[in-house]
Amino acid sequence: MRATTAAPLFLALLLLSSALASAQSAPGAPAQGSSPVRSKDGAVSVPTPLPSARTPSPAFPGASARGTTALPAQVPAVPLIDLRVRNPQNGQQVAFSVQLLLLLTVLSLAPSLLILVTSFLRISIVLDFVKRALSLQQAPPNQVLLGISLFLTIFIMWPTFQAVYNDSLKPLSDGKISVEQAYYAAEKPFRIFMYDQMRSNPDNIRLFMSMRGLPKPNTLADVPTYVLVPAFILNEMTVAFKIGILLFIPFIIIDMVVASILMSMGMIMLPPVMISMPFKLILFVLVDGWNLLTQQLVRSFF
Repeated sequence: MRATTAAPLFLALLLLSSALASAQSAPGAPAQGSSPVRSKDGAVSVPTPLPSARTPSPAFPGASARGTTALPAQVPAVPLIDLRVRNPQNGQQVAFSVQLLLLLTVLSLAPSLLILVTSFLRISIVLDFVKRALSLQQAPPNQVLLGISLFLTIFIMWPTFQAVYNDSLKPLSDGKISVEQAYYAAEKPFRIFMYDQMRSNPDNIRLFMSMRGLPKPNTLADVPTYVLVPAFILNEMTVAFKIGILLFIPFIIIDMVVASILMSMGMIMLPPVMISMPFKLILFVLVDGWNLLTQQLVRSFF
């Protein structure tokens, strides 16, 4: 009798445990710690899980409104730069826009200005004359010659650059002087350098002053910058051409000797340059041409 009543009881307990297990594993079951909300029509909606100690809270306010606990995307390291074009509201904004436009124009022309008001112009022209006097076509390349000219310019102009940094750039970055004062402080060392190169021969300054109709200057301060810069450019080109002529003379003599020897031997069809170029290189190396040329170029500025 006991066996017959225990068997249905055990079977009922087994069915009840299986039903509870299936109910817990159903996808629509509400999570622990959350309460279902009943709407007006009687349907039960399951809300989002409440944040617990083990669930990280969202980093942005919008994440909680969407009902998700996923981590947000990482903030980019580079900030967003936004440029907007707006109509000016007063005259000061118009003046600032014009100043900004002029500043961008000067920055785009800065390499050309640095080439024209430094020693780069003379050095580059002289090195090009040396290459042509040696009858060289590809070696050394033009990039190498420009690189040599650049570093020689830095070597020669270093005191000027240092004076510009100490008197203009550093006080401007520290907020001690205004932009206008920094401009005049940076202009002064370059004016002194250009005037020192024309001190012995100021004919170019007289030329541009007379063409402009300006009175005779008594000091350097009386010479405007727009007169000093073109006068300096003409002076540098004149000096560079004089140095180039002196460099060409020994190599022209070698070309003439080789050409006369070839003509006396009846080798008219043989180009004299093919025979004279090795002799030019031998002469240039034996006299240590690069050392002598560099020394004379640097000394010509002091």
